[in-house]
Amino acid sequence: MSETVHLKLPFIAAAQAQKHVTHNEALRLLDCLVQLAVHDSDRTAPPSEPQGGDRHIVATGATGAWAGKDGDIAAFEDGTWRFLAPRPGWRAWSLAAGALLVFDGTAWNAAGGSGGPAGQVDSLGINTPAIGGNRLAVRSNTILFKALEAAAGGTGDMRLQIAKENAAGTASVFFSDDGVGRAEFGLVEGEAFQLKVSTDGETWIQAFAVDPVTARVRFPSGTTGLRPQLDAPLTLYVRPDGDDNNDGSADTPQGAFATIQRAVDTVAMRDLAGHDATIRVAPGTYTASVALRSLIGAGRCHIVGDEADPANVLLSMSGGHCVAADFITGRYVLRGLKLQTSGSGQCLQASGPGCVVEFAQLDFGTCAGQHITCLTGAYVAAVGPYTISGGAGYHWNCNGGGARIQVTNTTVTLVGTPAFSGFFALAVNLGLLAVGGITFSGEASGVRYFGDGNAVIRTGSGGPSYLPGDAPGSITAGAQYL
Repeated sequence: MSETVHLKLPFIAAAQAQKHVTHNEALRLLDCLVQLAVHDSDRTAPPSEPQGGDRHIVATGATGAWAGKDGDIAAFEDGTWRFLAPRPGWRAWSLAAGALLVFDGTAWNAAGGSGGPAGQVDSLGINTPAIGGNRLAVRSNTILFKALEAAAGGTGDMRLQIAKENAAGTASVFFSDDGVGRAEFGLVEGEAFQLKVSTDGETWIQAFAVDPVTARVRFPSGTTGLRPQLDAPLTLYVRPDGDDNNDGSADTPQGAFATIQRAVDTVAMRDLAGHDATIRVAPGTYTASVALRSLIGAGRCHIVGDEADPANVLLSMSGGHCVAADFITGRYVLRGLKLQTSGSGQCLQASGPGCVVEFAQLDFGTCAGQHITCLTGAYVAAVGPYTISGGAGYHWNCNGGGARIQVTNTTVTLVGTPAFSGFFALAVNLGLLAVGGITFSGEASGVRYFGDGNAVIRTGSGGPSYLPGDAPGSITAGAQYL
């Protein structure tokens, strides 16, 4: 063998004459290759004024004196170029790029990478290969990112930034179980911060999303303990041939609820977020009492039957209230319903501060108790015309401080001379009846009104015969009839 395996340094042969020539040649090669540093690696032609000892890596497509020497190390010695063919694993420091280059048998690459620009790597695997779309892969039980302290020239802070290309893209943290997606949070296909979860990596459920403009949090999935939040008005349907196991989303037997109560409960389980919910009640007779629930989110809940003919949607109770709103918060609007009770119970009862019930196009039928009972702190108001087609103990019963019934500037139609066994209007214990400007059509029998306990019946100077009835009313104990 006449030369070394790796650097191809010449051996001095036995009894060789002029041994110094071979020895000096080996020294020249060592000087060229050991601690190899090249000026650059992107030249295809030699520099115009090279200096002795200059070294370059010849770029692809070389010309002139470097033609055919792509990838070789070109060293300028004694006024001429010497070329050394690299072997896999050889390393050279590029002075121009400030990077360590490694020859892989075909091309020179940035150390640890696969041909990226100088000063960076295309991929990096730490204790695991960086394969597929993963440019960076780390296999470890823990990873530490530590802030550069102010004393070391840093800020003492640590931020991990995940940037995306455009508003519709994704910048997120993705969690998986052996490669199968289980959870993801971040800016997922949009600008709203969100959290999604999955059991199979295919079907994903959004747990919550944060609006980037308002910072409001929505829970569209109905996460346990949290109310799903509306992002648009909600409409639910009730039919006599529906089923409370349905979701209420369609006016069909297969989509609608069977009871108004089921629809009210569904609305109350949501954050209305400023949107109204409407419960559409199909024609028929409903015999289950309706207990209104507290509402969240500043929206109203409308319960709407047949506004043209309320008698087509009949709430008929035996021994209970038709609609009760006891110690709730929220605002309900009732339209297009006929209410009647037998045995006991009110057609409409509201009690407690924070409770608001508005109505129009209702038909108050025969009632074992009172048509409208408003107790301490509640507010009941007619926001349109309505009908009285049956008698009751009282039509209006306003009882307790803060209780207020308001029916003003509208028309009340009485059908068939309904009879009131107590009073048409009762206000006691600081209750307020504001009932001015009403046009009454039809007649009623019974005592017109009674006031007691500093209550007020304000008719807008309607006079003692203003309210329906065939017997005069009276006031006692500081009450006022105005």
